[in-house]
Amino acid sequence: MTHDHDLVLRPTAAQREAALNPPPGRTGGDLVVETLAGLGATTVFGLPGQHALGLFDALRRSGLRYVGLRVENNAGFAADAYGRITGEAAPLLVSTGPGALTSLAALHEAAAASAPVLAIGSQVPTAGLGGGRHGYLHELPDQAASFRGVVKSVHTVRTQSQIPSAVAAAWESALTAPHGPVWVEIPQDVLLAETVIPVVTGADAFPEELPPRPELTAVAADLLASAARPAIIAGGGVVRADAAGKLRQLAERLSAPVVTTFGGKGAFPWTHPLSLQSWLEDRHTTDFLEDADVLLVVGSGLGELSSNYHTFKPRGRVVQIEADLGKLESNHPALGIHADARLALQALLETIEEPRQDASAPERVREVLAKVRARIDAQGLALEQDLLASVRRALPPRAPSFWDMTILAYWAWSAFDPRGANTMHSAQGSGGLGYAFPAALGAAVADPTTPVLAVSGDGGALYSVAELATARQHGLNVTWLIVDDGGYGILREYMTDSFGATTGTELTRPDFVALAESFGVPGVRTSPETLAEDLAKALAAPGPSVVVLPAVLRMFAPTHVTG
Repeated sequence: MTHDHDLVLRPTAAQREAALNPPPGRTGGDLVVETLAGLGATTVFGLPGQHALGLFDALRRSGLRYVGLRVENNAGFAADAYGRITGEAAPLLVSTGPGALTSLAALHEAAAASAPVLAIGSQVPTAGLGGGRHGYLHELPDQAASFRGVVKSVHTVRTQSQIPSAVAAAWESALTAPHGPVWVEIPQDVLLAETVIPVVTGADAFPEELPPRPELTAVAADLLASAARPAIIAGGGVVRADAAGKLRQLAERLSAPVVTTFGGKGAFPWTHPLSLQSWLEDRHTTDFLEDADVLLVVGSGLGELSSNYHTFKPRGRVVQIEADLGKLESNHPALGIHADARLALQALLETIEEPRQDASAPERVREVLAKVRARIDAQGLALEQDLLASVRRALPPRAPSFWDMTILAYWAWSAFDPRGANTMHSAQGSGGLGYAFPAALGAAVADPTTPVLAVSGDGGALYSVAELATARQHGLNVTWLIVDDGGYGILREYMTDSFGATTGTELTRPDFVALAESFGVPGVRTSPETLAEDLAKALAAPGPSVVVLPAVLRMFAPTHVTG
């Protein structure tokens, strides 16, 4: 009797000939790029370095597109965005020591946001592995240890024969729910040495599925179907799983209001009658969610930003669907379902067949949003709201936007309509500066047919201003809006509120328009009155552009402090 797992694919005559007579001049670096191509990669990001030159030389002999950035951290942000937009594992190539370590902040963000990034770094020669101090350039006692607390998995290669399997295993890890970054490191001599190993022609890697346990689905379905006041919190896991359509079907079947977390922006239509939008930093929304007798949390760990800074205290039953086992019930007791959001929502749809009728749900949603609007309108913040409206008018409906840690982005988390799933992205996962512009470059590489918007403050812009050269070199369709308030604006507010004075928040900054033009990138200085027009014009023009808005913005009052 023959079983499927007993079947062995026999090589064709052409494959046998290629295996027996591999082309000359190939190295360990070729095995890396051949494996990446075999897995389906088409584009890689990175920055060369001495120990990684064998890897970069192999790119020259491959069909992979290489997009080089000026700083490894920025290359990591670009790969992060490419992974978010495409759902594919984005290869990131860096060198040993300083190059590898400089990518860590970007990989931290990818981990927090579940972005699939396949980081491949070089290592000192094999003789230097194991902690001995040989005095090699860039040498660390244990380079991989720096990554273990950041990435999903670490894969260390010591011989050329290990390369295809290690890269394939890392690829599979990056794309298994929850998605995330992985780290592969290969010694310099292994990358440089000629190889007699045949050309890699088969490099299949199949990410494991994470379905819900059926007995848990049955209990969750019963709770939701019989609830009097169900509600749903949709997180980034819904976006990463491409499950927005299934979420909408379930919400409508249950007549359940939905609020999206900041990482879940676009998971539910902004103007839908059941949409509570994203006003999680508002006590009216928090009260509404606390009043739910059954709360379905999908793809969120209910962390600090998703729980109104841990002031949220649910009184009803909580059902939590989460692919990251470490986040399951980490903040609130729940019926915890360890599963991919898409598979779990599909299981609930198949189990809950009868629609739950509740004509009052849309009216209750309108009441909450009206209270939120009244609170915001009472604070004299018309400038900030008008600026967001101007950005929304200028940005084409399906165009992606990338937001740095800046006051306008903090507003956007709560108040911006993304008009679609997987279109609005920020660094709120790890909260690092400098994300927006290099990430937008990665998105423009992923889809060159659509303009991309990046939004930064002047402080965050200086983290990634070198990438204007990258944008110009590759002709990427990214418009960079820089809100120039002369400092770290949100930290200025935090320090003023807490201490009555600021320290280290005020910045000397360049003329951003002149700086952009020095890179050959068009720049324009705008005003609140002309922002929509100037931004729309820049987004419509091919290639990169910079729009500078001098403005000092304020945040709305936090309800987790004032109550």
